[in-house]
Amino acid sequence: MIYTITFNPALDYIVRLDHLETGTINRTTQEYILGGGKGINVSIVLNNLGMDTTALGFIAGFTGQEIVTQLNQFGVTENFIRLREGLTRINVKVKASDEETEINGRGPTIADDELQALYTQLDALSDEDILILAGSIPSSLPSDMYERIMERLQHKHIRIIVDATKDLLTRVLPYKPFLIKPNNHELSEIFGRTLSSKDDLVSAAKELQAKGAQHVLISMAGDGAILVAADGTVYTSKAPQGTLVNSVGAGDSMVAGFITGYEKTGSLQEALYWGIASGSASAYSENLATLNEVEALLSQVRS
Repeated sequence: MIYTITFNPALDYIVRLDHLETGTINRTTQEYILGGGKGINVSIVLNNLGMDTTALGFIAGFTGQEIVTQLNQFGVTENFIRLREGLTRINVKVKASDEETEINGRGPTIADDELQALYTQLDALSDEDILILAGSIPSSLPSDMYERIMERLQHKHIRIIVDATKDLLTRVLPYKPFLIKPNNHELSEIFGRTLSSKDDLVSAAKELQAKGAQHVLISMAGDGAILVAADGTVYTSKAPQGTLVNSVGAGDSMVAGFITGYEKTGSLQEALYWGIASGSASAYSENLATLNEVEALLSQVRS
């Protein structure tokens, strides 16, 4: 089973405008309300691609229940901890023709016993399972949550994938995550300098491997992706052609596609193809990637 954890899920209220003008009334041209959070996105795409997955994490109130309702409609299994107080946050994403603006909510407070309930779920995982840690940590939880989880599970030899930024990512490296997925800009932030060439990115990935990471998957939006494998082999994939519609969830879709490709074939190159096809399929659509959309792009990236 592939498990995902979303510590701070959200309902994304996405609106499109011809033009955003502050200080006055704006009229939308399109509106969407989508349950989101990086782990949730990964589980939705995994399910779309035919993989068994369970979404873990925390939800609260009527906004949290709406996320559950949407996951049920996708057919995704969930086992969220229901919080006693607060509301799952709402993120407002305003997309105008000339700019994008986001307002992200804080989310509810998670009590100690509610966190312990998640630990109990994780303690039941076996060596055959995969765990995906993705996204930010809410302020009510310790900032080293990922480290605590990986330390707790390290004796089980579970394959753990981490998709996070800055310190949240670098601090887990001693626990030897199976895969980490920074994008090129996040790598530049980690190393404090602009990494623009393939050689620079590969060199940075190998530095992260020296600190403990096994495989490093680097997404580069329209420029494709690079995978630096644990044995030092460098795999590349171009991005298929298409029109960018919505970048939200594209990176999460790449993670889901990579794991799907690897589980289906055992090939890292094929996993990379599945990853870039899945990320692109989401980027070229208003919704997250479906199997038909991914398969339609695979022939491009394999050529």
